[in-house]
Amino acid sequence: MVQPHQDGFLVDTRPLNRIVGVSAWTRQISDEILCVSGHDSSVVISGPTGTGKELIARAIHAHSLRADRPFVALNCSAIATNLFESHMFGHVKGAFTGAHYAAVGCFRAAEGGTIFLDEITELDIDLQAKLLRVLQENEVVPVGSHQGVPVDIRVIAATNRDFRAEVVAGRFREDLYYRLNVVSLTTLPLKDRPEDIEPLTVHCLVKLAERNGFPLKELSAGAVELLRSHDWPGNVRELENVLERAAVFSTDDVIGVELLMKPLVSTGLLQEAAAERRLPQPTQHDLLRVAPTESVCHDAEAVCREARSDQSQTGQTSWLSLAELEKYHLRTTLEHTGYNQAAAARLLGVSARVLARKIRKHGIDVPGSRCEWRLKPPVDATERPAPADRPS
Repeated sequence: MVQPHQDGFLVDTRPLNRIVGVSAWTRQISDEILCVSGHDSSVVISGPTGTGKELIARAIHAHSLRADRPFVALNCSAIATNLFESHMFGHVKGAFTGAHYAAVGCFRAAEGGTIFLDEITELDIDLQAKLLRVLQENEVVPVGSHQGVPVDIRVIAATNRDFRAEVVAGRFREDLYYRLNVVSLTTLPLKDRPEDIEPLTVHCLVKLAERNGFPLKELSAGAVELLRSHDWPGNVRELENVLERAAVFSTDDVIGVELLMKPLVSTGLLQEAAAERRLPQPTQHDLLRVAPTESVCHDAEAVCREARSDQSQTGQTSWLSLAELEKYHLRTTLEHTGYNQAAAARLLGVSARVLARKIRKHGIDVPGSRCEWRLKPPVDATERPAPADRPS
């Protein structure tokens, strides 16, 4: 079982040590944070969603000479275009309809400190020019005023896209790119640092216990192995979600495999469906929602028990991998629906396209399978043969 205070897993409240892990990347990013913190240069943090980009930005600020000044975080993808200037640079009273009072804006609110521009590549190209001017002149002009106001801030930006590719594609200004990308840091997906899964799990369980006031939960050895076998498309954010769900439904102090298997399979399928743009990106509600099941798949514990039974009958003795559990769950769902793929897809909460690909991936034999035609693109009207001439 995982204990919460083993050597190497302790996490104190200092900002740098909130970067939890024992991998080479964790040590490297910690060193880079300390190195970068002593300077005022702009920083760009790149990496997949859920890998702790804002956590790194806050650690840089906390270890800098600006630590006693404000840290203002701003999500660029959430700013309405018509409110950008007012939100960022402030406005004077009466500048526009509804401006009943003056506002300082995010840049002036961060005076002397750090402003964190998350998802910077989502910023409209026209708004990028206005941001560039502020960074070049070190002053903002509030909406409705012609008088510039000097600002002293450090800028840290983050993106989950290939920053340079966005410039090449013309979606991001090259001059702003060079202004921001003085120092570049890169986060690593959780699947590429599996040794961090165990200490992150301990850290998350400790936080959950402190926040919710219930006894500290532990993971069984099998549960730890199951977490290690998952590829974590949602990274640390997905890990936190899965652990919180397991902690909520756990009736004792030990979290077993049965409480983790179902959400792990479900999140994996939902992420693939989202990548196919067949379903929206899964939300907290989607991931915690229990899918409707009947007879064959009463619960995750039954699936695990039956899958292990099948494995023992074939002479296998190793622990079940997540892929094997997924295959078993797919196969039993198909059998339960009489191999009706549309019904199976509804039960699993995925599109027919994702289900068809999973069937092929695991080599599941589907009698009278019709999954191949579902994946064929529609015939372009311009490629259709001309109708035969009718006899006059």
